[in-house]
Amino acid sequence: MTSETLGRAPSRAQQALTAAHLYYMQDLTMEAIARELHTSRSSVSRLLSHARETGLVDIQIHSPQESVEHLASMIRERYGVAPHLVPMPDHTSDVDRLERVAMSAARLLGRFLDSNMTLGVAWGSTISAVSRHLVPKALSGAEIVQLNGAGNTRTTGIIYASEILRRFGRAYGAHVQQFPVPAFFDDPETKRALWRERSMRRVLAVQEGMHAALFGLGSPFAEVPSHVYIGGYLDPEDYRSLSEDGVVGDVATVFYRGDGSWRDVALNARASGPDLDQLRRTPRRICVVAGQSKLPSLRGALAAGLITDVVLDEPLARALVAG
Repeated sequence: MTSETLGRAPSRAQQALTAAHLYYMQDLTMEAIARELHTSRSSVSRLLSHARETGLVDIQIHSPQESVEHLASMIRERYGVAPHLVPMPDHTSDVDRLERVAMSAARLLGRFLDSNMTLGVAWGSTISAVSRHLVPKALSGAEIVQLNGAGNTRTTGIIYASEILRRFGRAYGAHVQQFPVPAFFDDPETKRALWRERSMRRVLAVQEGMHAALFGLGSPFAEVPSHVYIGGYLDPEDYRSLSEDGVVGDVATVFYRGDGSWRDVALNARASGPDLDQLRRTPRRICVVAGQSKLPSLRGALAAGLITDVVLDEPLARALVAG
């Protein structure tokens, strides 16, 4: 590529692309690249980091470890899902596991998305972490739709949910469709009446037509508490109801049991999240989950058939196949 093509002052993206090509495709050392680009080794290191962070470089690791491949194969065959394992030591804290799994999920997500696709996003602690690590990918005609309301008696939830959605919209150049309703209605009749409104039917139609859904798993047992359980969304009577119904987790604030059943869970009549039968019709359903305390929630979601792709840490994967 000539200096006339790039101009006298190549952009940072052009410099990063050149450095990445020399490093990854031509196996040049950073010192050699620095000499070729007439810059310092530290500048080359920054250019390579910029290439990875902006999606110019997509690094894939094919592990030669038989145990990891065997573990992934067992999950695939037993549960019929595509597992994406994130290696880490058993002693890693749940906080660090969540951050590392979220980062891996953020870097994988772009492979699943294309122009003119609609992605449904369920807010929560896990997806909030994913949103902070998204790798930009310019899409045309893409749409991000919020899957469940975020309002409660303490807050509208708009700031929390909209910030998560904004990050997705900015990363993919996508239109964002918010869902400004409560997470849980006080009365199921209020929900049914609102769902008949044309403005709500429009958002619900976008949800029904989505190509992919991204969600974490809510859990009352997790070391890193799920936002729905600590954010003022549930009162003592709700907790008693969930306990009586044997609930082990939720997707987009819709609850399910360990055997995968959910249709007669009482609180679901008031939930604003999508009916799980509807969610199961979505072609790609990407679950991001970290920490062994989420194991009951993960097993329940798998039993319910809610997942097509799961991003999880290796210790949780081992616990999953051990049971």
